[in-house]
Amino acid sequence: MKILLYNPDNGVTRNFMPHLWMFLLQALTPPGHEVVLVDGNAQSMDEAGIAQFVRDNNIELVGIGAMTRMIAKAYRMADAVRATGVPVVMGGPHVTEMADEALGRDGGPRHADAVALGEADATWPRIVADAARGELKDVYAPVDAFGQESKPSLKEYPVIPWQSIDLKQFNLVPKAVKATLQKIGEGWGTFRLIPVESGRGCPYGCEFCTVTGFFGDTIRFRTNESVVNELLLLKARARSEKGQMAVFFIDDNFAINIKRTKSLLRDIIAAGAQVHWVAQISANLLRDEELVDLIAASGGKWIFIGMESIDPANLKDVNKGFNKPGEYGAVLERLAQRNVYAITSFIFGMDNDTTGVAERTLEQVRTWPPGLPIFGLLTPLPATPLYKRLEKAGRLTRPKHWQEFIPFAMAHTPLKMSIEEAHAEVNQGWAQAYSPEALAHAVEALNDQPLGYRVNIFLARLCFRGIYFPMMGKMAWLKVIAQNRRTIFKLVREGFKAGAWRGAPARIPAGAVPQAEAVGAIAQAAGGDGRTIAFPAD
Repeated sequence: MKILLYNPDNGVTRNFMPHLWMFLLQALTPPGHEVVLVDGNAQSMDEAGIAQFVRDNNIELVGIGAMTRMIAKAYRMADAVRATGVPVVMGGPHVTEMADEALGRDGGPRHADAVALGEADATWPRIVADAARGELKDVYAPVDAFGQESKPSLKEYPVIPWQSIDLKQFNLVPKAVKATLQKIGEGWGTFRLIPVESGRGCPYGCEFCTVTGFFGDTIRFRTNESVVNELLLLKARARSEKGQMAVFFIDDNFAINIKRTKSLLRDIIAAGAQVHWVAQISANLLRDEELVDLIAASGGKWIFIGMESIDPANLKDVNKGFNKPGEYGAVLERLAQRNVYAITSFIFGMDNDTTGVAERTLEQVRTWPPGLPIFGLLTPLPATPLYKRLEKAGRLTRPKHWQEFIPFAMAHTPLKMSIEEAHAEVNQGWAQAYSPEALAHAVEALNDQPLGYRVNIFLARLCFRGIYFPMMGKMAWLKVIAQNRRTIFKLVREGFKAGAWRGAPARIPAGAVPQAEAVGAIAQAAGGDGRTIAFPAD
């Protein structure tokens, strides 16, 4: 049987990371079946396109996973596939909570022949076997012999064959500049950001988040050996193809168990498995100096931190009081001392927010080391405590907002400002944080570092700008380049100066990692040598 696993585009921009669920399901598929992967963010398709793809490639089963913001597109694509006579299986947190919607049991149209509830590690092989016999059931749930929900252990983790997977569609280098970059430096014609999982689950239970509900509050980890071997496999492929590659650890909180995380990072260093990596870590866990030393020494370059707000009252309201805004600056400085930088996420439209929240937040951001601030609006996702609270209070303005996805648009009424004012605050945050002046300031803040660090922050800022201001065509890119021409010319001029690309690899202070070991590991990593399972989480 030939199977297509399809992930819809994110509805905002083509800036993306491949979703791990496709690769993992491919590895979990029983022998004797062929699996084709398509990520709509990399390989654009509409309804007619996917129907033609299914017919041309003799696809016999389609699996679709989507986050809530992608579900409307996912339903349309599923409808197009089913119209060809090919069955569709859907899964993920949205479908898990809204199974009747996907199956047409809520009075609406049916979009899926079957749904996979929860984590599908164990159910996917059964789904494939049933589909091959033409005996798909409506619902597949991971339950034990007593009918209780069962969470898979990650100790026996499937080996994803990264050495043989076709990754062409996931190259982040635009075709228009690929040839030029290949001439500038070996291996720069390709750059891929690869999702890797080391653990699942989160005990925090933030009010707006689907993670604890979907994966549970008990943390499950892969073995260190399994993770290290996967990194070595990816590193070997990047070396053999003379390409660039980085890893995104998709764990919802990579350092939730600090002792275990330190153990993993030490093993990565000992095995020479350092690659450049990104991960999500709570600010409160980054107080640990030894942990931050190990992050830098093992190849960590960017840390995603869900700061959410600079107002403690807001954080308490959404059950995220463990975040301490007064510590944000020290945490970011601790990272920056080791040349690890932060992607800082903020949510506007919380109950204690008033007009001017964007400027108040930006005032703080400007005092921190340069990073990548991103701004969004509080969004009530189905089945979250936030959704239930707002529904009970009668504050939902679009109770099924996912049926007509509108990027950066609220679905409920804030308490202390209007919806329009909340939208204006998000727009101001993005406009000011990614203005030519802000980009120039970020570059200048790293003047004491080698040129590569300044180029890195500038290019990263340009790419993240596209999250809110999509740069989908040549004219849009030309406009952005023109607006930032002074900074670009400055970087180009400095590139011709002797020693511009050399310098101290980090400002790392002495710490728990032996100095020679840490510097050697960083040098090796600096030399270069997307959500989860079955169907992704929001």
